[in-house]
Parts: sequence; C-alpha cells; structure tokens
Amino acid sequence: MDRTPSLSLLILLQVAVSAASLVVEIVAGRMLAPYVGMSLYTWTSIIAVVLAGFSLGHWIGGRLAEHPPRRALNLTGWTMVAAALTTAASALLLRAMSGPVLAAVAHPVWGIAVLTLAVFFLPSTFAGVPAPVLAALAVTRREGAGRALGAMFAAGALGAIAGTLLAGFLFISWLGSSLTLLAVTGIYAIAGLVCFRLAGDRLLAPLSAVLVIAGLAAAALAAPDPCTRESRYYCIRVIELGSPDAPERLMVIDHLGHGISARDTPLVMYTDHAAMLDALARIRTSRSDFTSFFIGGGSYSIPRAFALRGTGSRTVAEIDPEVTRVAAEQFWFDPTSAEILHEDARRALLTRPDRRYDVILGDAFTDVAVPAHLVTREFFELVRDRLTPDGTYLMNVIDYQDRLHALASMVRTLSTVFPDVEVWTSTTSPPPGERAVFVIAAGSRPTGHSRFVTRAPDRTEFGALDPSWVTQLAATGTLLTDDFAPIDRLIGRPD
Repeated sequence: MDRTPSLSLLILLQVAVSAASLVVEIVAGRMLAPYVGMSLYTWTSIIAVVLAGFSLGHWIGGRLAEHPPRRALNLTGWTMVAAALTTAASALLLRAMSGPVLAAVAHPVWGIAVLTLAVFFLPSTFAGVPAPVLAALAVTRREGAGRALGAMFAAGALGAIAGTLLAGFLFISWLGSSLTLLAVTGIYAIAGLVCFRLAGDRLLAPLSAVLVIAGLAAAALAAPDPCTRESRYYCIRVIELGSPDAPERLMVIDHLGHGISARDTPLVMYTDHAAMLDALARIRTSRSDFTSFFIGGGSYSIPRAFALRGTGSRTVAEIDPEVTRVAAEQFWFDPTSAEILHEDARRALLTRPDRRYDVILGDAFTDVAVPAHLVTREFFELVRDRLTPDGTYLMNVIDYQDRLHALASMVRTLSTVFPDVEVWTSTTSPPPGERAVFVIAAGSRPTGHSRFVTRAPDRTEFGALDPSWVTQLAATGTLLTDDFAPIDRLIGRPD
C-alpha cells in the first residue's frame, strides 16, 4: 500500500462499525425476548457477552495492527466478512439453539447466559477487531498522531451512541429485528470491502463471500417470524387454541402467556389467576357499578368481561398500543368499552391525583421478568391513595411453593401499607416443585368469604390461606422499596 488512508475515511469506518456493533447489542434483547423474556438477567447477559466479545476482538485487532498496513487491512477485511456472516446467521442460530440450550440448562438464569453466549459472542468479537487496526493506521501519520488517536477514540464513542439511539428509536420500531440485523450485516460487508480496497487486494474472493452472506441473510429473512406482531416494546404472538367454530386464543407477549379469551364465552376466565382476579373484584365490592383500574391490558379478558357485566367505568394502563390493537383485532375486545391509557401504570396513577377507583388490579408477575417499580412500598402507597376508602388492590403472584420468597416479600411490603392483606389460591395444590398461582387482596377490611367457586375454565374452588400462616410468612419476606427491590432474585428458580 503506497499511502496511509485518509484520517476522515478511517474515522468514517470506525463510526460505522461501532454503530453497527451497538445496534446488534440492542437488537439482541429483542431477539432473545420470545425465548427467555426481558429481565435484569437478560440484559446483564447481553451486556457481559457483548463486552467480552469486544474485548477479545480488540486484543486480536491489536495483534493484527502489528502487521504491515496492507496485511493488517486485508485481515481486518476478512474479520468484517466474518462479522457479517455471524450476524446474518444469528437469527437462524437462535431459533435452532434456543430449545436444546434451554432444555439442557435447567436454571433459567444460566440458560439465558449460555444462549446469549452461543449466539452473540462471535459477532461481537469480530466487530471488535477493526478499532485497534484503524487507530494504528491513524497514528502512522507524520504529524498530529495524538489528535488522530483522540479522533479515533471519539469516533468509536460517537458510533456507539449513534447505534444505540438508531436501534432504540428508529430501526427496531420501523424495520423490526430481522431487517435491522440485515442492515447491520450490510454495513459489516461494506466495511470489509472497503478494507480490501484500501489494502489494494482483488475483490473476487471477498465479493464471493458477500454473495454467501447475502444468501444467508435471505434465508434468515425467509425463516418464520416468531412474532405475530413486533411492536416497539414486545414480540406479540397469537396462538389458536380452539376450533374454527368455537375459537379460543392465547396472547403471548415475549415468551409468556398474558391471557386467553374465547369468542363465545367472554365471561369465563381460562387461567387461575384471571379467574381469581375477576371473582374477587366482584366479591369484595358492595355494588355492581364499581370502578376499576387495570395495570396492564394483555388480552383484555377481564376488562371485556367487566364491560359485558355492566360494571362502572374501566381504565386500563397498557404501555404498548400494539397490544391493545391485537386485543381488539383478535381477542374480541371493544376498545371503546374502557378508557385506555398507553403509558406506564405507575405514571398513569401518579399523574391523575383526582381519580379514585373501587378496585385496582395488577398482574405484574410472570417469570423472572417482573417490573420492579410496580412491586415496591412506594408504589403500593400510590395505589392506596388512588383507591376509594373501601377499595381493594388485587395482584397476581406466581412463586415456587417450596420456598415462596417472592410471595412472602409481597405480603410483607403490602402489610406496611394496607390494614388487611389476604392470600388466595386454588384449594388443589400443584405437583411438588411446581410454581403455584396466588392472588393477594389488600384493603381496609377482609373479604368476608374464605372460599368461592368459579370457572377457570372448569369449575374450580379457591380459598384464602390461614391469616396466622400468612403473618408468619410475611415475617420471612424482604421489604421491597424503590431503593431495594430484588424481585428477579426472589422469584427466580431455586438452585
């Protein structure tokens, strides 16, 4: 190579590669969500794996930078081809490996980490290679070596910022995960061709590799999309459970079911927690026209049933407008039957201090993905302030029956805010080691009933746990606050 590439071209390459690598990091969270959900553990695994890949890539790039410039650029070009190949293959690899990995690694947290490592480590490693090579080329200039090195570091940071913003605010919401990855694949491929061109190499072999990349990318794009609808927040799937004559549908948000509805039996709840929430809301109120506030919409099964029963006004805080659209299109929900607030439930309650509700229903518990800001003492105080004097707060909790750490912490925290806290569950115990479904009822007074029977969808009896046992359980729990709410750890599977 007769001359060093211009500093502006090196900076442009650094910005492009850094931006693309951060786009992959953000998209990784969305891609993993249908298989392992979005939680503290998911993002921790992604960040750790991507940083580990960058670190190894930078080390490899430092070794390559010791070669003569032409050889260094040639090798860097091939690492960009490898980055494009592994990025294009990541969607196919994730679909192929998710089942075996999660089946082999029983612990959900380690399953997330292993799956993330298997799919996203290599793309991050290859993407980390160019930075030292480009920086070494920049400082070979006769003057301004320090300024050139500073410019390259700044270019890397600027690219990372641009990639993060573009992924979060533009690419994923407008293109979706698959097309965003294809865009990144294209950037890597182009960066590789530029490196080959700067090295003065013939482009026949690199172009052949790019054709292979294009074929792999096309295969990834043609593969079945795990999402029925991909929104700015979630991967939403609709699964048919019934027959064409009597349709029943399950809404899955990321990897967890968020409600089942049937066209012909709208008053029947198809899960234990929905049946308890629906029945207890009506049992604990003294009149039929009670007002209600829902934390999350999901399939809108309970708001739909309340509307058909002619209860009072219904307000639903569902952060994702796409969830509401899917519920209206495929779950027979009439969006005009409730006031729908497309914002976070805590913000919705906080910014409407004049509103009061007879019942507030929360279904925040699913797997290890729990919104921590909706299970703290401060949030429960806000809920209490938005209830009428005899109002009730109902929330679903799912916990392992052989330890109940999450349930104990929820009861303890709620007991610091409400005079009376009850725990309801099915009178039929689940198999040993399985998770049990509970509903906590909190308010100023007890329910007045210790048992009730409702359809879920078969006739099922639910009962309140003994108050003295609930008190003993609460004593073992952790007080959850905005400053300390380790709910992911409390609800995680035992070792």
